[in-house]
Amino acid sequence: MRTVVIFAAGSRGDVQPCLALGRALARRGDTVRILASVRYRRLIAEAGLDLHPLPVDPVEIIESAEGQELLAGRRNPVAFVRRMDRVMRPRMMAMLEETQAGAKGADLVLAPTFGFLGLHLSQYLQVPHAVIHFQPSQPTKVFPHPFAPAARMLGGVGNRLSFGAVDLGSWTVFRRFVNTWRRESLGLPALSLAAPFRQVRRAPVLCAFSPAVVPRPFDWGPNVHVTGFWHHDQPLWEPSPRLLAFLADGPPPVYVGFGSMRTGDPAATDALVRTALRRANLRGVLPGDPGTSEDDILVIGDTPHDWLFPRMAAVVHHGGAGTTASALRAGRPSLVCPFFGDQPYWAARVHELGAGPAPLPVRQLTVDALVQRLHALTRHAAHAEAARRLGRVLEAEDGVARACRVLDRFGAGPA
Repeated sequence: MRTVVIFAAGSRGDVQPCLALGRALARRGDTVRILASVRYRRLIAEAGLDLHPLPVDPVEIIESAEGQELLAGRRNPVAFVRRMDRVMRPRMMAMLEETQAGAKGADLVLAPTFGFLGLHLSQYLQVPHAVIHFQPSQPTKVFPHPFAPAARMLGGVGNRLSFGAVDLGSWTVFRRFVNTWRRESLGLPALSLAAPFRQVRRAPVLCAFSPAVVPRPFDWGPNVHVTGFWHHDQPLWEPSPRLLAFLADGPPPVYVGFGSMRTGDPAATDALVRTALRRANLRGVLPGDPGTSEDDILVIGDTPHDWLFPRMAAVVHHGGAGTTASALRAGRPSLVCPFFGDQPYWAARVHELGAGPAPLPVRQLTVDALVQRLHALTRHAAHAEAARRLGRVLEAEDGVARACRVLDRFGAGPA
């Protein structure tokens, strides 16, 4: 039996795939500890896993003034790095100390490339680590890093260099905090600007997405495993009578929700969405305060996507990796309204796969633009058929099982 520690400091879309993997590892005999925001305490407990809380709340950050500034700089890499530094500076050392405490006793560490935390913990504990990618972040000549799409104009060499550039920008923000932590808390030497890249690139990599959505590039090495998406199903969840009645009372509605993303004026965005749905003659399901429901629009609280999306006519979302995976697996066409980060990448993939119309970036969101896209989303049979075909492929995949088989090579494996 191993103790597996999974670092999941991001939004719910980052946490849920880790819970899917953690739950499967626990069923195979491992003890699994999730390092995440206390915001997800109930979700983690329901999965039967242990939580070590981190003093970082990604939703709180996004909703803060500094978080909105961060989003405002998303199109300018220099501004984005500068604002990321401002966001993380007051939080980083406390998070690193709690990460160290939460990893105590680990036999295996799983983490994304955020600050290369998996590498540092691996060196400190003298245990193996594997990298988790929720988007294609491994260098390749085939396409650029999802955060640097403009590099495509420079061809294969530019594509490959974009991955190092993105990681270097992130490491530049975190390096001074991490090196202080390494010296003073972990008893490890500081790392140069280039040192982590050589070591992390050789580590096992679990790509938590489907080869049907992101075909494996020819130049990824044998240490890179494209497992398929990690879906966190909640089969015991029960819908409310109100939700069931709304679904039974008319044609399938369209879900519109942007996850943990926030616009500058949420009330105005909500009004815009409702107006567009009515002009498109569509019923809607929106996340939020159920007390704001109307005859043709149901507003719901926390509802698992694996239950909800198959019952929708279509899904409008922000393009987070987890929400994109859920919509595609449900076999429903998607309109993606990306905010920042990897969301434009997933938006483009949905469109390229034929499973939805051209993306509508949130900064271009107007009633007229949304009505036009809603018509394309719900009236073009080709989108629905492409989504159905892809959904059947994704439903047949078992990305979690494949990831578990890869991880069996480390430590004791299943009991």
